[in-house]
Amino acid sequence: MGAQESCPGCGSDVFAGEAFCEACGRSLTEKPAAACPECGATAFSEDGYCERCGVLRSGDRDHLEAEAGGAAGVTDRGLRHSRNEDAMALAVAGPGIAAVVCDGVSTSPIPQAASQAAADTGLAVLTERLAAGDEPESATRAALTRAVEAVTALAASPHDAPACTYVSAYAGPAAVTVGWVGDSRAYWLDGDASRQLTADDSWAAEMVVHGALTEAEAQAHPNAHAIIAWLGADAGEIEQHVTTFVPDGPGTLLLCSDGLWNYYPEPTRLAAVLPDADPLTAARHLVRLALDAGGRDNITVVVIPFTQEHAQ
Repeated sequence: MGAQESCPGCGSDVFAGEAFCEACGRSLTEKPAAACPECGATAFSEDGYCERCGVLRSGDRDHLEAEAGGAAGVTDRGLRHSRNEDAMALAVAGPGIAAVVCDGVSTSPIPQAASQAAADTGLAVLTERLAAGDEPESATRAALTRAVEAVTALAASPHDAPACTYVSAYAGPAAVTVGWVGDSRAYWLDGDASRQLTADDSWAAEMVVHGALTEAEAQAHPNAHAIIAWLGADAGEIEQHVTTFVPDGPGTLLLCSDGLWNYYPEPTRLAAVLPDADPLTAARHLVRLALDAGGRDNITVVVIPFTQEHAQ
C-alpha cells in the first residue's frame, strides 16, 4: 500500500492512490472547492467571483511567468492582496522585443480586467504596427490609443469605470521606445548610468513640476503616490507620453509596477540588486525581493536584455 493519509471529509486513515474513503465514501480524487481568500465561502459565479463577498477567486493569475525572445516577465499577487490586478504581455517583434505592463486601479471595479485588456490589446497593436513598418514611436502611440479604447469599453458608465496604468516598451536593434500613462515605470539599468525612462503621472510629480513643493516635501505628503492619469472611461483627456532612448552600450531594460519600485525606486539601487543571471531568474529575483520587503502590492517585472550587438 502507499503512504497513509487522512480523508479530507471525515479524517479517517486512507492510503495514497485510493479512489474513495471506505469510512464515508468521499471521493479522494476530486479536488476540494477553493475557498474565497476574503471570506472563506466556496460558492463562486461562472466568472469566478465569490457569491458572498464579490472577491475574485484566487487562481492561475496569482503568479504567472512568461518568456519571449530572450526576455522574461513575472507577475505575482503579493502577500496582502486577495487577487492579482497587474497584467503583463511580451513578444518578439521583428528584430526586437515588445512588452507591456499594466497595474489595475484597486478603487475601480474589476481592475484586473482593465489591466489584462490593456496589456493584451497594447501588445497586439504594438507588434502589428511594427510589423506593418510603422516607426516605433508611431506604433507605440497607436497601441496606447487602442488600449485606452479597450479599457473604456469595459465601463458600464463613466461612474462605473474599470481603470489601470500602462507602460510599454519596444527594444529594437539600436534604441528603446517607451510609452506610458500612470505610474508603472520603465528603467534603463547599467550601473552608475542607470536611469528612469518614465515620469510618473502622480500628485507628487505634479507638485514638483509646478514648483508648489520640493521633491522631499511632495514625497512626504500622504497623497504622494496618488495617480493623476490612467486608462479608463472616467480618465478624461489622456496625455500619452512617448520617448526614445538610445543606449551607449549594453544594459537591461526593466518594466515594472509599483509593487517593485515602491521598495526600490532609485535606478542605481535597482541595478545593484539585479542579478547577473538569465532574464527569468532575474525577474524572479526582483519579485522575491519585493515579497521579502513586505509584498504589500501586486508585483510585475519584465526584464529585457539589451546587448552590445544592439547598441550603436
